[in-house]
Amino acid sequence: MSARVLVVEDTPVNVKLLEAKLLVEYYEVLTANDEPTALVIAEDHIPDIILLDVMMPGMDGYEVCSRLKSNPVTAHIPVVMVTALNEVKDRVRGLEVGADDFLTKPVNDVALFARIRSLVRLKRASDEWHAREATAVELGVTNSAQNTVEHNAPGSVLVVAEGMYDRDLVTETLSLQGHVVELAEDDEQALAMAKIGDYDLVLVSDGNRTQDALRLCSQMRSEPETRHRPILIMVPDNEDDRLAKALELGVNDYLVRPIERDELISRSRTQIRRRRYEERLRDNYTLSVNAAVTDSLTGMYNRRYLESHFERISARLADAGKPICALLLDIDHFKNVNDTHGHEAGDEILQVVAKRIQNNMRGFDTAVRLGGEEFVVLLPDSSLAAGTSAAERLCQSISKKKIAVSSIVNGLDLTVSIGVACILAGESDLDNLLRYADAALYEAKRTGRNKVMTAADNVTLPESGASVQSALPSPMLSPSPERAAS
Repeated sequence: MSARVLVVEDTPVNVKLLEAKLLVEYYEVLTANDEPTALVIAEDHIPDIILLDVMMPGMDGYEVCSRLKSNPVTAHIPVVMVTALNEVKDRVRGLEVGADDFLTKPVNDVALFARIRSLVRLKRASDEWHAREATAVELGVTNSAQNTVEHNAPGSVLVVAEGMYDRDLVTETLSLQGHVVELAEDDEQALAMAKIGDYDLVLVSDGNRTQDALRLCSQMRSEPETRHRPILIMVPDNEDDRLAKALELGVNDYLVRPIERDELISRSRTQIRRRRYEERLRDNYTLSVNAAVTDSLTGMYNRRYLESHFERISARLADAGKPICALLLDIDHFKNVNDTHGHEAGDEILQVVAKRIQNNMRGFDTAVRLGGEEFVVLLPDSSLAAGTSAAERLCQSISKKKIAVSSIVNGLDLTVSIGVACILAGESDLDNLLRYADAALYEAKRTGRNKVMTAADNVTLPESGASVQSALPSPMLSPSPERAAS
């Protein structure tokens, strides 16, 4: 996973060492050797993550972090403090001013890169919700959720007690903070409770247990009811590889034993606050823009939303030179379905196809019904190859199972054709992107249907470094002629 990293460090040797390690992992690196420069770079370039030294002359790292978090432009950039300080009070102070983690030098590379990947992944998911909220605010159908979250409100916490020899310390500490704490005695009970309970945080202990804590975390991330639930894992000391695996699986944060009460309080409060904020973002977004920007038949977004949302995604990804991919999907022989079975059957089919599309998307992709039997899926930060793979999976998902229709006894076999196109953000507009995808879709229809074809503007994608040429003859990159009856 590529990302833009800002390193703030006043010692040139440390800067060069960390920069070299990051470049080997294919990160884009920005550097600042003093606090004012760091604040300017953060606001001008919006890095994906900031690695911040604490002990610097002038303004220390705590003050820099506080200023970053108080600025609406930079507030959502993850900050990892990297310092020689190793006292509990130092970690807690960093967490209290808004740092996402606090790593002590010398930093273990496995732990560092696992944390970077984890925080960047969480930020990108959050960025999509911010972009969607900004779109809704611009359309005048909602207010920002940022001002509606009570920062230190108590929450509901599920503690998985199996193997947790410090369960009394954990439950007592959280209860004294006003949190409602419930215990699950084993992993099966924990998963069942998490699915039906509206918990703000799940605490899982690793080590000294009969079942694998990481398997429980993985199961929670795979279930729709618990996918967005923050997980805080408690790990034994010196288990960096185990911790790295937990972060790769989607665990939000961690505590290292022996558990310190103040750090438990601070990390739990941060995760609960973030969960409330992200829930409010989702709720505000869903309630306010539903009527304005969704298709009434399928519940998908409509063309109006796509146009506005594309502009925001393109603006956000343009500085980093990242790609945007579009899948243009058309139901094969749909006119014959309507003529044979009627428009009510056609409407049922459109609803089922829409559901299958949505079930095969990532959380930050965007699905749109353009009209009739045409759909678009927008994939931010995805190459042509990644978009083609997604289209192939989608094509197979729709065709492999009959579609249930109330007026057709045994259901209906149905296929789709998909055109895939990719551009660099900021170098082309939505109309061009859809024009290229439409040319590819026309070719898929012309050559037999039930397939995926690709087309792309001649751009250089960051992960390949090579110019991506159209898979179609060049005349196909002009607007396609009227397609034959679908």
